[in-house]
Amino acid sequence: MIKVKSRGNETAEQMLRRFKKMCEKEGLTKDIKRVAYYEKPSEKRRRRIRKTPRVGGSSAPRR
Repeated sequence: MIKVKSRGNETAEQMLRRFKKMCEKEGLTKDIKRVAYYEKPSEKRRRRIRKTPRVGGSSAPRR
């Protein structure tokens, strides 16, 4: 859970800006956008495959 406490004479806008930055660091906004819309299973697989690092040196296809 993300909590933001006021620092001295900090305005509400500054606290909100700090809160948004903390949410961005945690990846919360990215996760919310991802689950906001339906994603086809094939798109989930593609994203998962792209996310995993590739093993091997060359990116050229083997013959």
